[in-house]
Amino acid sequence: MKANLILAVLVIAAIGAALWFMTKSVKQAVVINDSEIRSFADCAAVYPVMESYPRQCKTNDGRTYAEELPAPDPTYVNATADNIKVMSPTPGSVTGKPITVMGEARGGWYFEASFPVEVRDGAGSVIATGYAQAQGEWMTSEFVPFVGTIEIPETYIGEAVLVFMNDNPSGMLENARSVSFPITIEY
Repeated sequence: MKANLILAVLVIAAIGAALWFMTKSVKQAVVINDSEIRSFADCAAVYPVMESYPRQCKTNDGRTYAEELPAPDPTYVNATADNIKVMSPTPGSVTGKPITVMGEARGGWYFEASFPVEVRDGAGSVIATGYAQAQGEWMTSEFVPFVGTIEIPETYIGEAVLVFMNDNPSGMLENARSVSFPITIEY
């Protein structure tokens, strides 16, 4: 009888200890205030992240935040950032159709106040061409603002490369210069 009593006390103590540990391990429900979520990081700390590229997170009130990825570096061929500065679109950006390009280039980049711009698909095939026009006196060694519009085929959506080339009327390869960077055409 004494052994049964000791066994019963041990069983009750074990059940009590198990219940105590279970209540300690249950986390209290967190009340989420969606109005305080203002970035992908805020959202990802509270809600599941979608397996997309870039990753995305959606709040209960319907807002979606995308992870901001570092912008890819432009590729310069016989050129530097001291020859041409592209302000829009930026490397890695998502664009629509048509694409409006803006920036500034040194006067030597132009010929007759313009220079060619191409859009290429992922395989390097040209899908659209256009020209950037000087917005001031281009016969200078200083930076001159430019603007241009490139009409993209309505059916094209996807990754692309935007290429800015100096106007090279000589046709000599040693005088050819360019800067290029990836973009995504979506709308």
